Amino acid sequence: MDIKTLEAKISSLEKLTSNFKLTQNVEIATDKSQNALIKEIALNLKPWRKGPFKIDELFIDTEWQSFIKFDILKPFMSEIKDKIVADVGCNNGYYMFKMLEFSPKQIVGFDPSVKYHLQFKLINTLIKTNIKYELLGVEDLPNYALKFDVIFCLGVIYHRSDPVKMLKDLKKSLNPNGIVFLDTMYIESEEEIALVPQNTYSKIPNIYFVPSIKALRNWCLRAGFKEFEVLATKKTDKKEQRKTAWIDSYSLENFLDPKDENLTCEGYKAPKRVYVRLGL
Repeated sequence: MDIKTLEAKISSLEKLTSNFKLTQNVEIATDKSQNALIKEIALNLKPWRKGPFKIDELFIDTEWQSFIKFDILKPFMSEIKDKIVADVGCNNGYYMFKMLEFSPKQIVGFDPSVKYHLQFKLINTLIKTNIKYELLGVEDLPNYALKFDVIFCLGVIYHRSDPVKMLKDLKKSLNPNGIVFLDTMYIESEEEIALVPQNTYSKIPNIYFVPSIKALRNWCLRAGFKEFEVLATKKTDKKEQRKTAWIDSYSLENFLDPKDENLTCEGYKAPKRVYVRLGL
């Protein structure tokens, strides 16, 4: 189904009445009159990476159990109350929907993917929030009309060929006293170094650098941040990321060495993530 057709079908749902609640899922209840159409749209929007979502009886079992990452950051969500918030690399908006319960003043998501935007539009058409979604990347933030009090940039920096420039773009996009919550894959090392995969890392082709935590700190300091606080570290496991019927492709179990799950299929150390808070 082409993009214009999908957009038209999603728009036809605008008058549908519904309500929602935020648990581990984003759970939506409707009058069920359009359930067949909603399922048709959702299936045509695969792959669904971030979630999960539940629309009446339809459970969109996404590749990532994204509530695991959100729960790591949840103790710090009090910092978004009454604030202007950006989610950079927001995918389908799962984290933005989950942020609503913490009463931000405004949320703007940035992601250039048309398909993820349509996933967001499907969910947002049903629950009718005032979240704004921009088909823009991190490089567009410094020239955006708004500056932000809090920026979330989750799982983006290792996709950038110039990570320090990306961090500078985030810094330029903050209001005075603004903060950034950032996560990245990292390598365990006491040295200030980064892994530079030759081709892929964990079968992901567009990864440029996987830093040690000390190297990440140095990037952030070079970009002009004065505060660097490690909030948590976590190994990515098959509970958090796994193949489901909603992605039609491989997932973590296929990216690891079948003989040693502590290694990727390329022979690198298996993915771990670090979560940090950056301040001016």
